[in-house]
Amino acid sequence: MSSDDTATQPTVHKIETVGIVGSGIMGAGLVEVAARSGRTVILRSRTQATADAAIAKVTSGLARQVDKGRLEADERDAILGRISGTDELADFAHCDLVIESVIEDIDIKKAVFAVLDTVVGPHAILATNTSTLPVVELAMATGRPDRVCGIHFFNPAPMMKLVEVIRPLTASDDTIATALDFATSCGKDAVEVVDRAGFIVNALLFPYLNNAIKMWEQGTASIADIDTAMQGGCNFPMGPFALLDLVGLDTSLAILDALHEEFGDANFMAATSLKRKVAAGQLGRKSGRGFLEY
Repeated sequence: MSSDDTATQPTVHKIETVGIVGSGIMGAGLVEVAARSGRTVILRSRTQATADAAIAKVTSGLARQVDKGRLEADERDAILGRISGTDELADFAHCDLVIESVIEDIDIKKAVFAVLDTVVGPHAILATNTSTLPVVELAMATGRPDRVCGIHFFNPAPMMKLVEVIRPLTASDDTIATALDFATSCGKDAVEVVDRAGFIVNALLFPYLNNAIKMWEQGTASIADIDTAMQGGCNFPMGPFALLDLVGLDTSLAILDALHEEFGDANFMAATSLKRKVAAGQLGRKSGRGFLEY
Protein backbone atom coordinates (compact mmCIF):
# COMPACT_ATOMS: atom_id res chain seq x y z
CA MET A 1 0.00 0.00 0.00
CA SER A 2 1.37 3.40 -0.96
CA SER A 3 1.65 6.34 1.42
CA ASP A 4 -1.14 8.05 -0.56
CA ASP A 5 -3.43 5.06 -0.02
CA THR A 6 -2.65 5.07 3.70
CA ALA A 7 -3.42 8.78 3.97
CA THR A 8 -6.92 8.30 2.56
CA GLN A 9 -7.96 5.51 4.91
CA PRO A 10 -10.77 6.60 7.26
CA THR A 11 -10.18 6.62 11.00
CA VAL A 12 -12.26 4.27 13.14
CA HIS A 13 -12.96 5.94 16.46
CA LYS A 14 -13.31 3.91 19.64
CA ILE A 15 -16.84 3.44 20.95
CA GLU A 16 -16.85 2.69 24.67
CA THR A 17 -20.10 4.23 25.93
CA VAL A 18 -23.36 4.01 24.00
CA GLY A 19 -26.58 5.89 24.60
CA ILE A 20 -29.95 4.54 23.45
CA VAL A 21 -32.95 6.89 23.10
CA GLY A 22 -36.24 5.02 23.28
CA SER A 23 -37.40 2.18 25.51
CA GLY A 24 -39.67 0.20 23.18
CA ILE A 25 -38.99 -3.29 21.88
CA MET A 26 -36.24 -2.08 19.57
CA GLY A 27 -34.67 0.19 22.17
CA ALA A 28 -34.47 -2.63 24.69
CA GLY A 29 -32.98 -4.89 22.04
CA LEU A 30 -30.32 -2.33 21.20
CA VAL A 31 -29.42 -2.05 24.87
CA GLU A 32 -28.82 -5.80 25.06
CA VAL A 33 -26.78 -5.89 21.85
CA ALA A 34 -24.51 -3.02 22.87
CA ALA A 35 -24.03 -4.31 26.42
CA ARG A 36 -23.20 -7.80 25.14
CA SER A 37 -20.41 -6.25 23.07
CA GLY A 38 -18.72 -5.14 26.31
CA ARG A 39 -19.73 -1.49 26.20
CA THR A 40 -21.29 0.70 28.86
CA VAL A 41 -24.89 1.44 27.85
CA ILE A 42 -27.26 4.19 29.02
CA LEU A 43 -30.93 3.84 28.12
CA ARG A 44 -32.99 7.00 28.11
CA SER A 45 -36.78 6.92 28.25
CA ARG A 46 -39.36 9.63 28.90
CA THR A 47 -39.69 8.52 32.53
CA GLN A 48 -37.44 6.63 34.89
CA ALA A 49 -40.20 4.05 35.34
CA THR A 50 -40.33 3.20 31.62
CA ALA A 51 -36.53 3.07 31.46
CA ASP A 52 -36.52 0.64 34.39
CA ALA A 53 -39.28 -1.42 32.74
CA ALA A 54 -37.25 -1.75 29.55
CA ILE A 55 -34.19 -2.89 31.50
CA ALA A 56 -36.41 -5.38 33.33
CA LYS A 57 -37.36 -6.85 29.94
CA VAL A 58 -33.70 -7.22 29.07
CA THR A 59 -33.12 -8.87 32.45
CA SER A 60 -35.98 -11.33 31.88
CA GLY A 61 -34.72 -12.20 28.40
CA LEU A 62 -31.21 -12.88 29.66
CA ALA A 63 -32.61 -14.99 32.51
CA ARG A 64 -34.41 -17.19 29.99
CA GLN A 65 -31.16 -17.67 28.10
CA VAL A 66 -29.44 -18.74 31.32
CA ASP A 67 -32.27 -21.20 32.04
CA LYS A 68 -31.85 -22.69 28.57
CA GLY A 69 -28.10 -23.03 28.98
CA ARG A 70 -27.32 -20.47 26.26
CA LEU A 71 -25.69 -17.99 28.63
CA GLU A 72 -23.66 -18.33 31.81
CA ALA A 73 -25.02 -16.62 34.92
CA ASP A 74 -21.83 -14.64 35.48
CA GLU A 75 -21.94 -13.40 31.87
CA ARG A 76 -25.54 -12.30 32.38
CA ASP A 77 -24.53 -10.40 35.51
CA ALA A 78 -21.68 -8.71 33.66
CA ILE A 79 -24.00 -7.63 30.84
CA LEU A 80 -26.56 -6.19 33.25
CA GLY A 81 -23.82 -4.45 35.20
CA ARG A 82 -23.00 -2.39 32.12
CA ILE A 83 -26.58 -1.10 31.71
CA SER A 84 -28.23 1.89 33.39
CA GLY A 85 -31.44 3.79 32.76
CA THR A 86 -32.36 7.47 32.92
CA ASP A 87 -35.02 9.99 31.94
CA GLU A 88 -32.46 12.73 31.21
CA LEU A 89 -30.78 13.21 27.84
CA ALA A 90 -28.09 15.13 29.71
CA ASP A 91 -26.80 11.80 31.04
CA PHE A 92 -25.44 11.13 27.52
CA ALA A 93 -22.73 13.76 27.99
CA HIS A 94 -19.90 11.24 27.89
CA CYS A 95 -21.30 8.89 25.23
CA ASP A 96 -19.22 8.14 22.14
CA LEU A 97 -22.28 7.04 20.19
CA VAL A 98 -26.00 7.70 20.68
CA ILE A 99 -28.58 5.69 18.74
CA GLU A 100 -32.08 7.14 18.51
CA SER A 101 -34.95 4.65 18.39
CA VAL A 102 -38.13 6.64 18.95
CA ILE A 103 -41.38 6.72 16.96
CA GLU A 104 -41.05 6.95 13.16
CA ASP A 105 -41.98 10.62 13.00
CA ILE A 106 -39.45 12.90 11.33
CA ASP A 107 -40.35 15.98 13.39
CA ILE A 108 -40.03 14.12 16.69
CA LYS A 109 -36.71 12.67 15.61
CA LYS A 110 -35.42 16.09 14.52
CA ALA A 111 -36.28 17.50 17.93
CA VAL A 112 -34.41 14.65 19.65
CA PHE A 113 -31.33 15.18 17.47
CA ALA A 114 -31.33 18.93 18.08
CA VAL A 115 -31.23 18.36 21.84
CA LEU A 116 -28.67 15.55 21.62
CA ASP A 117 -26.38 17.85 19.65
CA THR A 118 -26.21 20.22 22.62
CA VAL A 119 -25.63 17.44 25.16
CA VAL A 120 -22.97 15.08 23.80
CA GLY A 121 -19.32 15.88 23.29
CA PRO A 122 -18.04 17.17 19.94
CA HIS A 123 -16.48 13.79 19.14
CA ALA A 124 -19.73 11.81 19.52
CA ILE A 125 -21.61 10.21 16.64
CA LEU A 126 -25.39 10.56 16.55
CA ALA A 127 -27.21 7.74 14.76
CA THR A 128 -30.79 6.88 13.99
CA ASN A 129 -32.34 3.43 13.88
CA THR A 130 -34.99 4.62 11.43
CA SER A 131 -36.15 2.01 8.95
CA THR A 132 -36.95 4.41 6.12
CA LEU A 133 -36.88 8.14 6.99
CA PRO A 134 -34.29 10.47 5.38
CA VAL A 135 -31.21 10.54 7.58
CA VAL A 136 -29.91 13.76 6.05
CA GLU A 137 -32.85 15.70 7.53
CA LEU A 138 -31.82 14.54 10.99
CA ALA A 139 -28.20 15.40 10.28
CA MET A 140 -29.15 18.95 9.30
CA ALA A 141 -31.04 19.39 12.58
CA THR A 142 -27.63 19.32 14.29
CA GLY A 143 -24.43 21.30 14.18
CA ARG A 144 -22.46 18.13 13.33
CA PRO A 145 -23.97 16.78 10.09
CA ASP A 146 -20.69 15.04 9.30
CA ARG A 147 -21.08 12.93 12.47
CA VAL A 148 -24.65 11.72 11.86
CA CYS A 149 -25.62 8.48 10.13
CA GLY A 150 -28.14 5.68 10.19
CA ILE A 151 -27.46 2.42 12.05
CA HIS A 152 -30.53 0.33 11.28
CA PHE A 153 -30.87 -2.85 13.33
CA PHE A 154 -33.67 -5.30 12.64
CA ASN A 155 -36.23 -6.64 15.10
CA PRO A 156 -35.49 -8.51 17.33
CA ALA A 157 -32.10 -6.84 17.48
CA PRO A 158 -30.33 -9.48 19.62
CA MET A 159 -31.24 -12.22 17.12
CA MET A 160 -31.17 -10.57 13.69
CA LYS A 161 -27.71 -10.56 12.12
CA LEU A 162 -28.05 -7.69 9.67
CA VAL A 163 -27.38 -4.00 10.25
CA GLU A 164 -27.73 -1.37 7.54
CA VAL A 165 -25.36 1.58 7.96
CA ILE A 166 -26.86 4.52 6.09
CA ARG A 167 -24.65 7.22 4.62
CA PRO A 168 -26.34 10.61 4.21
CA LEU A 169 -24.66 13.08 1.86
CA THR A 170 -23.27 14.94 4.87
CA ALA A 171 -21.54 12.04 6.67
CA SER A 172 -17.76 11.79 6.82
CA ASP A 173 -15.85 8.66 5.90
CA ASP A 174 -14.68 8.40 9.52
CA THR A 175 -18.29 8.37 10.76
CA ILE A 176 -19.33 5.59 8.38
CA ALA A 177 -16.21 3.53 9.08
CA THR A 178 -16.79 3.85 12.82
CA ALA A 179 -20.46 2.88 12.49
CA LEU A 180 -19.58 -0.17 10.38
CA ASP A 181 -16.93 -1.20 12.90
CA PHE A 182 -19.38 -0.79 15.78
CA ALA A 183 -21.98 -2.99 14.10
CA THR A 184 -19.40 -5.65 13.26
CA SER A 185 -18.05 -5.61 16.81
CA CYS A 186 -21.61 -6.32 18.01
CA GLY A 187 -21.50 -9.56 16.04
CA LYS A 188 -23.59 -8.26 13.15
CA ASP A 189 -23.23 -8.40 9.37
CA ALA A 190 -22.99 -4.74 8.39
CA VAL A 191 -23.81 -3.35 4.95
CA GLU A 192 -23.43 0.22 3.76
CA VAL A 193 -26.24 1.91 1.83
CA VAL A 194 -26.93 5.41 0.57
CA ASP A 195 -29.66 7.51 2.16
CA ARG A 196 -32.76 6.53 0.16
CA ALA A 197 -36.18 5.58 1.53
CA GLY A 198 -36.31 1.96 2.63
CA PHE A 199 -32.54 1.53 2.21
CA ILE A 200 -31.95 -2.05 0.95
CA VAL A 201 -34.15 -4.43 2.87
CA ASN A 202 -37.39 -2.50 3.27
CA ALA A 203 -37.31 -1.16 -0.30
CA LEU A 204 -37.32 -4.79 -1.49
CA LEU A 205 -39.43 -6.32 1.28
CA PHE A 206 -42.43 -4.02 1.52
CA PRO A 207 -43.69 -4.30 -2.07
CA TYR A 208 -43.88 -8.06 -1.40
CA LEU A 209 -45.75 -7.58 1.89
CA ASN A 210 -48.07 -4.98 0.38
CA ASN A 211 -48.87 -7.20 -2.61
CA ALA A 212 -49.66 -10.10 -0.27
CA ILE A 213 -52.36 -7.94 1.35
CA LYS A 214 -53.73 -6.95 -2.06
CA MET A 215 -53.80 -10.61 -3.13
CA TRP A 216 -55.89 -11.43 -0.06
CA GLU A 217 -58.16 -8.44 -0.71
CA GLN A 218 -58.76 -9.73 -4.23
CA GLY A 219 -59.82 -13.12 -2.87
CA THR A 220 -56.99 -15.10 -4.45
CA ALA A 221 -56.29 -17.05 -1.25
CA SER A 222 -56.78 -16.88 2.51
CA ILE A 223 -54.30 -15.26 4.87
CA ALA A 224 -53.35 -18.68 6.27
CA ASP A 225 -52.79 -20.17 2.81
CA ILE A 226 -50.72 -17.21 1.60
CA ASP A 227 -48.51 -17.47 4.69
CA THR A 228 -48.19 -21.24 4.25
CA ALA A 229 -47.37 -20.90 0.56
CA MET A 230 -44.57 -18.39 1.10
CA GLN A 231 -43.09 -20.41 3.94
CA GLY A 232 -43.16 -23.69 2.08
CA GLY A 233 -42.55 -22.39 -1.44
CA CYS A 234 -39.79 -19.90 -0.68
CA ASN A 235 -38.45 -21.39 2.55
CA PHE A 236 -39.19 -18.14 4.40
CA PRO A 237 -39.25 -18.44 8.21
CA MET A 238 -42.70 -16.85 8.32
CA GLY A 239 -45.35 -15.73 5.89
CA PRO A 240 -46.06 -12.11 4.92
CA PHE A 241 -49.01 -11.60 7.28
CA ALA A 242 -47.18 -13.01 10.29
CA LEU A 243 -44.24 -10.75 9.42
CA LEU A 244 -46.44 -7.67 9.04
CA ASP A 245 -47.91 -8.32 12.47
CA LEU A 246 -44.44 -8.77 13.95
CA VAL A 247 -43.13 -5.53 12.42
CA GLY A 248 -46.29 -3.67 13.46
CA LEU A 249 -48.97 -2.53 11.04
CA ASP A 250 -48.49 1.12 11.96
CA THR A 251 -44.76 0.85 11.27
CA SER A 252 -45.47 -1.01 8.03
CA LEU A 253 -47.86 1.71 6.88
CA ALA A 254 -45.35 4.44 7.71
CA ILE A 255 -42.65 2.65 5.69
CA LEU A 256 -44.92 2.20 2.68
CA ASP A 257 -46.03 5.84 2.81
CA ALA A 258 -42.40 7.01 2.88
CA LEU A 259 -41.48 4.72 -0.01
CA HIS A 260 -44.46 5.88 -2.07
CA GLU A 261 -43.69 9.53 -1.37
CA GLU A 262 -40.08 9.16 -2.55
CA PHE A 263 -40.50 6.83 -5.53
CA GLY A 264 -44.13 7.19 -6.62
CA ASP A 265 -44.31 3.49 -7.49
CA ALA A 266 -47.79 1.90 -7.27
CA ASN A 267 -46.27 -1.12 -5.51
CA PHE A 268 -45.62 1.19 -2.56
CA MET A 269 -49.21 2.47 -2.33
CA ALA A 270 -50.46 0.97 0.92
CA ALA A 271 -53.27 -1.58 0.64
CA THR A 272 -56.67 -0.42 1.87
CA SER A 273 -56.93 -3.16 4.52
CA LEU A 274 -53.63 -2.09 6.05
CA LYS A 275 -54.82 1.50 6.41
CA ARG A 276 -58.11 0.41 7.97
CA LYS A 277 -56.51 -1.91 10.49
CA VAL A 278 -54.14 0.83 11.62
CA ALA A 279 -57.07 3.24 11.97
CA ALA A 280 -58.86 0.63 14.10
CA GLY A 281 -55.87 0.18 16.39
CA GLN A 282 -55.24 -3.36 15.16
CA LEU A 283 -51.46 -3.04 14.97
CA GLY A 284 -50.29 -6.65 15.11
CA ARG A 285 -48.63 -8.56 17.92
CA LYS A 286 -48.14 -5.50 20.10
CA SER A 287 -51.90 -4.82 20.23
CA GLY A 288 -53.00 -8.47 20.32
CA ARG A 289 -54.58 -8.35 16.89
CA GLY A 290 -53.56 -7.45 13.35
CA PHE A 291 -54.10 -9.69 10.36
CA LEU A 292 -53.91 -12.53 12.89
CA GLU A 293 -55.02 -12.74 16.54
CA TYR A 294 -52.64 -13.26 19.49
